[in-house]
Amino acid sequence: MGFIIAAIKIIFLLGFLIIIHEGGHFIVAKLCKVRVNEFSIGFGPKIWSKQMKETRYELRLIPCGGFVNMEGEEEHSDKEGSFSKASIPKRFAIIVAGAIVNIIFGLITYMILIIVRYMIAIEPNFINAISYSFNSTGMLIYAMFDSIVKLFLGNVSMNDLMGPVGISQMVSKTSGASQFIYLLSVVSISLGITNLLPFVPLDGGKALLVIIEAIRRKPLNQETELKIQSLGFFILIVFSVFVAYNDILRIL
Repeated sequence: MGFIIAAIKIIFLLGFLIIIHEGGHFIVAKLCKVRVNEFSIGFGPKIWSKQMKETRYELRLIPCGGFVNMEGEEEHSDKEGSFSKASIPKRFAIIVAGAIVNIIFGLITYMILIIVRYMIAIEPNFINAISYSFNSTGMLIYAMFDSIVKLFLGNVSMNDLMGPVGISQMVSKTSGASQFIYLLSVVSISLGITNLLPFVPLDGGKALLVIIEAIRRKPLNQETELKIQSLGFFILIVFSVFVAYNDILRIL
C-alpha cells in the first residue's frame, strides 16, 4: 500500500508540473495565433482523443507529463499560423512561457504555504505573515541562483546534483500535505529556472537562438541550428544519465 501511495505522489508531482509547463506553451501559442496541431496529456498509447478546430486533444496512458506540437516548430512551414513564421517576440514568448508558468506557480504556492505555517505556528497576523513569506521566498530564490552560479564556477560537485530519480525518492518520503506542497513548489521553481538556462535543447537555449536571430536580423542556417540542437540534445542525454546514476547510487 505504501508503494502505491508513493507512486501516486511521484506521478502527480512530476506529471502535474510538466503538464502546467506545456500548458504555458499551449496558452501563449493560442494567444499569439500560432497553430497547435496537438496537445497531449501523458505519453505512450492514446486512450482518448478529440479534434477541436485545428487542435487534437489527447489523453495518453502514461500520466507523466505531456507535449505541445505546434505547426512549424520542428521544421519550417509556410502554413497559416506557423510557429516558424511568427514574429520574434511571439516565438520568444511561447518558448519561455512554460518555464515562467512553473516559476509563478511555485512562488505563489510556496508563499501561501509559508503564510499558513506562520499564522498557525507563530502568530495569526496576516501582515507579518506576508512579510515573512516574502523574505523566505527571496532567500529561496537566492539559494537556487547561488547554487547554479557555484555549479558553473565549479564550486559545486556534479555528484551533488539531483534528477528525477532523486526527486522521486524525496517525494515518496514526504509525510503530510504540508511537506508535499513544499516540495511541489520548490521543484516547480527549480524546474522553471533550470529550463531557462541558455543551453539547447532547454527552453532557455531555444530562446537564445531567437535572440541571436534578432541580433543578426536573419535566422541561423537550418543545418547549423540542427547541429547545435543535436549536440545539445546529446550532451543533455549524457548529463541526465550521469545524474540518474548518481541518484541511484545514493538510494542504494
